[in-house]
Amino acid sequence: MLVLSGYGLGVLLAAQVGPVTLLIVRSVLRGGRAVAVGLAMAAAVVLIDLGYAVVGLAGVGNLLNGESLRLWFGLASASILIGIGMRTLWEGWRARASLESDDEVVVPSRAFLTAIAATALNPLTIALWTVSFPAAAPDEATSSSSAAGLLLLGVGLGTLTWYGALSNRQRLPRREPAE
Repeated sequence: MLVLSGYGLGVLLAAQVGPVTLLIVRSVLRGGRAVAVGLAMAAAVVLIDLGYAVVGLAGVGNLLNGESLRLWFGLASASILIGIGMRTLWEGWRARASLESDDEVVVPSRAFLTAIAATALNPLTIALWTVSFPAAAPDEATSSSSAAGLLLLGVGLGTLTWYGALSNRQRLPRREPAE
């Protein structure tokens, strides 16, 4: 039952549309080895989400209630996300001008590292997994390490399901509207 609860929480929390979701969609739509890129990014999100879920279950998320610590984390996260946004704009301009090499467009290892950074520094991810997740988690998951492990297994599977499906959905053929 804990695995199913974790699965549901994983899907539900992963389904929040934010910068990481948009980054994955953009990366997958670029073509080439899109499925590999999408799955690499999904795996990166799962790793970070599980890390924050562990932190949340351990109760460390309560430390973020301190105003100064939250401010510094927020400023650092905002700076990184602005940097990623600026890089995206630059790469978008380069793509429109056809200045990218084939290796730059679809390299799963680069996509994995980008998704790691984007997810780890995303304030929405931090808040969802360190504050909201522990509040929604069954009480037994905070009192037993084996119960927590089962819940986290479900979370990982749910998050992977959501992002794996999202990235693969982007590759389905589009039907043109009738004129």
